Amino acid sequence: MQTETDLQYPIGKFHRHGTLTDELRARYIEQIEILPARLRDAVSGLNEKQLETPYRPGGWTVRQVVHHVADSHMNAYVRFKLTLTEDEPLIKTYLEAKWAELPDAKTEPVEVSLKLLEALHVRWVKTLRTMSPAQFARTMRHPEWSKPMSLDDALALYAWHGKHHVAHIAMLRQREGWL
Repeated sequence: MQTETDLQYPIGKFHRHGTLTDELRARYIEQIEILPARLRDAVSGLNEKQLETPYRPGGWTVRQVVHHVADSHMNAYVRFKLTLTEDEPLIKTYLEAKWAELPDAKTEPVEVSLKLLEALHVRWVKTLRTMSPAQFARTMRHPEWSKPMSLDDALALYAWHGKHHVAHIAMLRQREGWL
């Protein structure tokens, strides 16, 4: 039987890596590149009732998860751009749980965020593939983090983030027999 922690963190919690090798960096960029297609596959064929099902007790609905990934990755893209163009910027936080309760996240068709992610990830991956190791070493500050985060760690974080939420949907589909 799966525990609440398994349902909340199906691939485990994220841990910072530090400086990445070129090979690992390339693997994470590829994971970010394929995330829109993986998320589209994860929700493919789901009906409106299924999209309104929470991925875990007390969790967001599948629809909210899809819109959250778009919200999060838009913020990530901006954070990368800020970090590439400013010296250790203090990044803006956002209240993701409150964003998930806004009308667009609760009612808009998932297709809107799937298309947004497809376009956003084309731009993001282009940026990532042209960055130097020195650029990946650049850092940003977050008001809630004890130390600055490098773009290497941010790359790993957002590669994990996409897989994390796709796993939420995949596990729900498996539990509910929606395969």
